[in-house]
Amino acid sequence: MFKDRQHAGQELARLLKPLELKRPLVLAIPRGGVVVGQQVAFELKADLDIVIAKKIGAPFNQEFAVAAVDQDGHVTLPPGGSMYASHDYIQSRAVEVSEKIAEQLADFRQGRKAMKIKGRDVVVVDDGLATGLTALAAVKYVRRLNPETLVLAVPVSPQETLHTLGEYVDQVVCPLTPFPFYAVGQWYAVFDQVTDETVRHILATARSR
Repeated sequence: MFKDRQHAGQELARLLKPLELKRPLVLAIPRGGVVVGQQVAFELKADLDIVIAKKIGAPFNQEFAVAAVDQDGHVTLPPGGSMYASHDYIQSRAVEVSEKIAEQLADFRQGRKAMKIKGRDVVVVDDGLATGLTALAAVKYVRRLNPETLVLAVPVSPQETLHTLGEYVDQVVCPLTPFPFYAVGQWYAVFDQVTDETVRHILATARSR
């Protein structure tokens, strides 16, 4: 159990320090992952930026993810493919979601350029995973940009989700893999909603260090 996202970030940093990452870059998945990532970046003396991927909801339930889209518009399907939405539906929704991602990146970065990933030791951070589909899209995006090392660090996740994502990264760091798993927020004493303003402030502060 974590007190809050800051505490979770401290625990991740403790586990990441022995890896002795060179010129580390923390890429946090908004919104909650940015609060965790801020603490990780502080402890590791790392740069902080964001990586965004968003789910495509099923036609019958927008909360049920049938695919995820990354910053380049690439679509990631669940392992085994999507049985609950047609190819045409996913492709049409991917265009809409890509536009939202571009808008969110511009809003969060406030004119600041993305940090270069190629050749760096990169840590992708979120505040926890359930199915992990958006995180999978995010790490696949980062991998295409040729980091030296790619690490996924999350405070809590089902073991089967980590097994799937582990195929796309060099190392996974996750202190809690509870079974049964119901929800990420269950493992935090405080799991408040993170606002866009908080994300903007954290990124602006990180760039001004």
